[in-house]
Amino acid sequence: MNNRNKEIRDSKSFSKLLSSIIIGLILIGIFVLAIGSFFYINSSQKPLNPDDKSTTKIEVLPGESATMIGEKLEKEKIIKNSTMFKYYLKFNNISNFQAGSYELSPSMTFKQIAKSLQKGEVYIPVVFKMNIPEGMTIEQIADIVAKKTSITKEDFLREVNDPKFIKKMQKKHPKLITKDVFNKDIKYPLEGYLFPATYDFTEKNPSVEEIVEKMLNATQENAFPLWDKYGGILLKEEGKERRLSFHEFLTFSSLVEREASGLTDRAKIASVFINRMEENPPMPLQTDPTVLYALGRHKAVTYESDLKVDSPYNTYINTGLPPGPIATSGKESMESVLNPAKTDYLYFLAAKDGKNYFSKTYDEHLKLKAEHIDSQQ
Repeated sequence: MNNRNKEIRDSKSFSKLLSSIIIGLILIGIFVLAIGSFFYINSSQKPLNPDDKSTTKIEVLPGESATMIGEKLEKEKIIKNSTMFKYYLKFNNISNFQAGSYELSPSMTFKQIAKSLQKGEVYIPVVFKMNIPEGMTIEQIADIVAKKTSITKEDFLREVNDPKFIKKMQKKHPKLITKDVFNKDIKYPLEGYLFPATYDFTEKNPSVEEIVEKMLNATQENAFPLWDKYGGILLKEEGKERRLSFHEFLTFSSLVEREASGLTDRAKIASVFINRMEENPPMPLQTDPTVLYALGRHKAVTYESDLKVDSPYNTYINTGLPPGPIATSGKESMESVLNPAKTDYLYFLAAKDGKNYFSKTYDEHLKLKAEHIDSQQ
């Protein structure tokens, strides 16, 4: 009887021990599952690829649910898991998405994507801004980059002049960057191609490629459509008509940008250059900024000796446009080139009073020069 009781007691003890072990394993499993879920949820909210700054256009249609948007983002490889994105939105009570077109990146967090969809614009905190004014040369742009980032002027210029880098950009922008930039006479291949604007940067130390890519995209969006809309510029040379290429358009625009002191005269300045090129034989453009570009330095006064500098950019000794742009040009100068004034002017001069004076003949030009420049010296 005692043995029987002992067996019962032992059986109960074993059952308790087994129950305790099972409960312990269940609790451990729950704990591990909770920890795993926490890390999974946490990792799901992080960017799919923090280093991938490329963007994909995502269309959000009116009335689309969080589930539909999440599935679209996962399909386009913007996020890792659409279900986790849906739960993130639900737990954070995020709704009221704005329909529209978004440029979203795998480097964006759930929070950034959600704010973008709510605001109707891409939301990424701006770390710093970089302003590139009109009329800047690529060397001046390099100076601005050096002040704003950890990239030195020398490193910037070295990379933007590397043929491999240029060809890489050419593959991304085949319509924008053509074989014209590889002309042996070109000083800087991307001169004039980096659009003047204020750029937002969302990381402290962007690469040269990221900076240049932003500027080329801006040229693609602003300058190229203008030129394409008008079908280029029709120019009569020695009795024959031809349309200027996009490269020539940027070159022409840069001359107007560097010569113009006010918005109203740009169309007239463009007309002077066109009239000179359409003369038979063509007249040299004789614009001082090309001489200064050839010299590689800014000067308050251009002397007679400067006008003889041996360079394909010197429009005093060469006819037609220089090999390439001499600076960035803004939309106003571009539009002036595409819509020049209809004039018979062949000459103009910039006086010290900030005004430009135009004339049809050389005698008129000399008279204006004597009145507005020589008399002021």
